Amino acid sequence: MSDHGGWTAHGDLALTADGLLLRPWREEDVPELLRAYDDPLMRQWVRRPVDTPEEAARWLESQRAGWASGTRFGFAVTDPGRAGELVGNLTLKRPGPGAERAERAERAERAEVGYWTAAWARGRGVAPRALEALSAWAFTTFAEQGVKRLELLHQLDNVASCRVAEKCGYPLARVIPALPPDYPLDGHVHVREAPAAVTRPAGRRGGAAGTGGGRASGR
Repeated sequence: MSDHGGWTAHGDLALTADGLLLRPWREEDVPELLRAYDDPLMRQWVRRPVDTPEEAARWLESQRAGWASGTRFGFAVTDPGRAGELVGNLTLKRPGPGAERAERAERAERAEVGYWTAAWARGRGVAPRALEALSAWAFTTFAEQGVKRLELLHQLDNVASCRVAEKCGYPLARVIPALPPDYPLDGHVHVREAPAAVTRPAGRRGGAAGTGGGRASGR
């Protein structure tokens, strides 16, 4: 990680997750990204659908910008046992530098996780395996920066995300009210606390329907 909080190089960063591989998104992922978003269930939860190659290019650019700023870390979830098939997306979001000092210090203690699973990979336990790996990576990587808890948000009727959260050690912490039109229903906030003691890994590799972050959103 660079001195200003961004990541100067991340192309070789990868996390293993019980048969899955999490890596940064690439240009060659565009066809499968468009295929993943061309799914009615996915569209039920996402706020910003990706319908065209141009929108996919902008989506990928936002992933790169997030890594560069150190505020959003997006991972393509792939299955090496199926020729590297794309099966999902995992994201870790951290606060940017715009808040006041006191607010920023409080916000620095937490980060937000979000995910989605491609339609063709549902039922294979992708989300729990990938989320567990991302959670472990987040706590070890950002321990020195004070991250003490991870939050997972989803809309009230996203029952599958509730199950994934509970399975991965994210119990329900609170309910937040709806905020139409973007958030028409109440939302759940699940929280996972950091382990009592966390050590930084020696290397870059870590072991180890959806929510993609935002206020109780499906994206």
